Amino acid sequence: MVAGHGLDESLLWPRVQAWAGELGFSQIGVSDVDLSRAEPGLQAWLAEGFHGSMDYMQRHGLKRARPAELVPGTLRVLTARMDYRPAGSDPPGSSGEWQAIEWQRLRETDRATVSMYARGRDYHKVLRNRLQALADRIAAAVGPFGHRVFTDSAPVLEVELATRSALGWRGKHTLALSRDAGSMFFLGEIYLDMPLPVTEPVAAHCGSCTACIDLCPTQAIVAPYRLDARRCISYLTIEHAGPIPVEFREAIGNRIYGCDDCQLACPWNKYAQRSTLSDFDVRPLLADPTLLDLWRWSEADFLRHTEGSAIRRIGHERWRRNLAVAMGNALRAEFDSLSPAGRGGEIRAALMAARDSASDLVREHIDWALRQAGADATSGPRSPATVAR
Repeated sequence: MVAGHGLDESLLWPRVQAWAGELGFSQIGVSDVDLSRAEPGLQAWLAEGFHGSMDYMQRHGLKRARPAELVPGTLRVLTARMDYRPAGSDPPGSSGEWQAIEWQRLRETDRATVSMYARGRDYHKVLRNRLQALADRIAAAVGPFGHRVFTDSAPVLEVELATRSALGWRGKHTLALSRDAGSMFFLGEIYLDMPLPVTEPVAAHCGSCTACIDLCPTQAIVAPYRLDARRCISYLTIEHAGPIPVEFREAIGNRIYGCDDCQLACPWNKYAQRSTLSDFDVRPLLADPTLLDLWRWSEADFLRHTEGSAIRRIGHERWRRNLAVAMGNALRAEFDSLSPAGRGGEIRAALMAARDSASDLVREHIDWALRQAGADATSGPRSPATVAR
C-alpha cells in the first residue's frame, strides 16, 4: 500500500505511467533521495570554477545533492523525460537525417543557428504545467500528498536523478543519454513524500566513443563527464552577461543561442525521438533565418517574436552581442573565400549603421566583427595583407 493513502502501489504506478504518456511525457521513473555519492563530484566541479558566473550554483552548494533539504519530507523523486526534437526536423520522406541537416546549417555562415530546444515554446512552462497536471491526477487517486514540481528551476541534480531512475545514463558530454531517445529531451521532477518503489538504473553505453569531446568547438568538455561551462558556447551565448572572450568568438561560428554540437556528434542521437507536442514546433521566424533577418529586429520586435520563448530571457542586448559575433564570423568566412554567401557588403553596412547607437557591450562586438573582414567603423574593407585579427 502507498503509506497513508490506502492504494496498492502496484496498481498506482501503471496508472501514473499512463497519465504521464497522456500528458506528453515519454518516460518516467523514480529515484531515492540519497545522492551522497554525487557530492564529491559537485564539490570538485565548483572548486574548479567550472560554473563560471553562474553564482547560484555555488550559492546553493550541496543542497542540489540533498533533495530532502530542498523540500523537507521528500522520500522519492519522480523523474520525467519529454522529447523535444521538432516534428518537422526531418525533411518529408526521410528518416534520421536531422543531424546532417543541422551540420549543414552550421556551414552556411550567413544563416543563424539557434539551439534546437529553443526554436519552439519555452520548455520551462510546458513541463512545469504538465508535471503539475500529473501531480494533480495522482492526488485525485490517492488523496492530498506533499509534492513540488521542478523543471530546471531550482537546485536540483537533474541528470543524477534521471540516471538513478532508469531514464538513461550520463554521457561523456554530461547530458543524460538513452538508447531509445539519444539526448534530445528535457527533464523534470516531482519531489514526493510517498515511498514509491525506485526504478533501477540502466547501464552506460558510451564505451570508448569520444565523439562529443573531439567535436566540441571550444574544447569545453575537458574530460569525460566533466564540462567547463566557461568554455561552453551555450553558456557564453545564454548565461554569460558580459563580453564574450575573444579566444572563443571564432569558434562560435553562426551559433547565436546555444550549441547542439555535442549532441549532433553523438551516435545515439540517431534514435532521438520527435516530439509529440506542437509546443516544440519551430516558430516560422526561427526556421531558417539569416543573421541579417534577426539583426533587423528592434527591441520591440525581439520582445514580440520571443514571447513565450526561452530566448527572451537573455534580452535584446545579449541577442545583438551574439549576432555581432556571428556576423563577424560570416565576414571572415567570405573574406577568406570560405563561404559562397556573398552577403558581406550587406552585413558590413548593417553593422556600421548600428554601431553609434549601440550599447558599449554591443559596440565592442561590432568593432571586432568589422575587423574580421579588414574593416572598421570608419573605413571600408582592406586587403588581406593588412588585416589585423
